[in-house]
Amino acid sequence: MTSYFDDLETRSQDAREAAQLVALNTQLAKHGMDAVGDLSGLAGLPVLRKADLVGRQKAQPPFGGLPVSNLSHVFQSPGPIYEPGGASHDWWRMGRFLHAVGIGAGDIVQNCFGYHLTPAGTIFESGARAVGAAVLPAGTGQTELQAQAAHDIGITAYAGTPDYLKVILEKADEMGLKLGITRAAVGGGALFPSLRDWYADRGITCLQCYATADLGNVAYESPAMEGMIIDEHGIVEIVTPGTGDPVEEGEVGEVVVTTLNPDYPLVRFATGDLSAMLPGISPCGRTNGRIKGWMGRADQTTKIKGMFVRPEQVAQLVERHPEITRARVVASREGEMDVMTVRLEAEGGDLSAFEASVAEVLKLRGTVEVLPVGGLPRDGLVIEDLRNYD
Repeated sequence: MTSYFDDLETRSQDAREAAQLVALNTQLAKHGMDAVGDLSGLAGLPVLRKADLVGRQKAQPPFGGLPVSNLSHVFQSPGPIYEPGGASHDWWRMGRFLHAVGIGAGDIVQNCFGYHLTPAGTIFESGARAVGAAVLPAGTGQTELQAQAAHDIGITAYAGTPDYLKVILEKADEMGLKLGITRAAVGGGALFPSLRDWYADRGITCLQCYATADLGNVAYESPAMEGMIIDEHGIVEIVTPGTGDPVEEGEVGEVVVTTLNPDYPLVRFATGDLSAMLPGISPCGRTNGRIKGWMGRADQTTKIKGMFVRPEQVAQLVERHPEITRARVVASREGEMDVMTVRLEAEGGDLSAFEASVAEVLKLRGTVEVLPVGGLPRDGLVIEDLRNYD
């Protein structure tokens, strides 16, 4: 097996951005949107949120009027939300991740992602075909049969959630079966260091990817295991939750992805997940940018005094006053009462005007604190809940 899936993984950043710009403007044209002069122009385009997509799909079923072509599958995820699928080579871009795990020709992958309605099973099967591996379409459940099949067939690799492989291995031990799994490609849940170590102790290399039903593969680990490398056919931005405004490199924010898939071009799709960009490139030699991985949810909607406060409302406070650079709502308790404190980073401004905007936008009254620029942590939180629910 070669070191890299293709030459795209090691090209210069200038070459990458030039190719991505051409692909991006082709996709914008399909949406009836104006071309951008460089990739930074993405920041001026609207963000598409999952709730917006659900609304569009209800109005224009099944795909909300988005330009879909070369359709071979239709999937339904909770919401409900409908996703198209294609049968062309590595349509969901999962092959690059499986290759990084070390899966390829001669391997048989036990694919324990679901095949019914949702696309995860098909996404990973498409990736296995891209690297020349065979697949046992196992899905979930029936662990005893899974262990027996892994033994009888000679399964060498696993694809599925991080914890289910442990269930299969322990069932095989209980049945007295020796399995030959040496590589695991996981996603759809947290891979805790202790679990990765448990697999390593059994001679299994376990790497994880970050993928969604709407987008396919977004980023993936390599053997260097330093962050997740962004896939070559997607553009990832990290923005302040509730807005489309990019944060500084290294700051935590919401992951927004533009897929360069001509069959289903999603532009600035907000995942609702938090992450941050890592500086530099991976020690493995892949040259694309990296994210730290999943760092929580960006949807920090919180109920205070019986009213929902949403990140979009916090963003409105910043938009109303040019003096304000950042805002954070903090929920706490005094006795049996909810307390709301709004902390604003601002250069000057009128406190009474800030208080009036808080009451109008959030529909609640609370204490407003003005901090100097840099006074709020760069951790991605715009709503912080300090209440103890135990």
